Amino acid sequence: MHLFKPTYGVLLLSTFLLLGFGLPKKVEKRVVKEVERTFEVSDMSFKSIIVDEQLNAELPSKITENNFNSVYKNDNLLGYVFVDQAASKTAKFDYLVLFNSQLEIVNSKVLIYREEYGGEIGSKRWLKQFFGKTGKDRVNFETNIDGISGATISVRSMTTAIDNLLQTVGVLQEKNIL
Repeated sequence: MHLFKPTYGVLLLSTFLLLGFGLPKKVEKRVVKEVERTFEVSDMSFKSIIVDEQLNAELPSKITENNFNSVYKNDNLLGYVFVDQAASKTAKFDYLVLFNSQLEIVNSKVLIYREEYGGEIGSKRWLKQFFGKTGKDRVNFETNIDGISGATISVRSMTTAIDNLLQTVGVLQEKNIL
């Protein structure tokens, strides 16, 4: 909704708009760090992806003005960042998915994992299975995503969350929202 010119003060403001409204500062800092690292920028701006209520009700992943944003350096689109939570055995974990400007996954990361077991889903090696996937792809823990012994619930949850996001991205592309 808002497009800011990158400056330090505006970066903080755009970070708040990207992640504010209840997300812990620890999560905010990790998201900004991953966006900077992935897109190799030290200053950027964010623009919320806005979806009307009727369409959003039909989407597998719900889009809010705070969880799905385009990422810009000056006026150049670098990509998109999606931040959400998924269920583990007894808690939820925070994760992000970064897409390039062609809407291919270029990074995914478990930001905060709150369980004693299953944290292996945060390994770069396991998460790389999602890289290159687009809204036309489907991912499934039973067919094309490797499991992790001792992390079955988290593997299923993360894989389902990313599959839902990919389906959502596909619909948003079809509707020319992205």
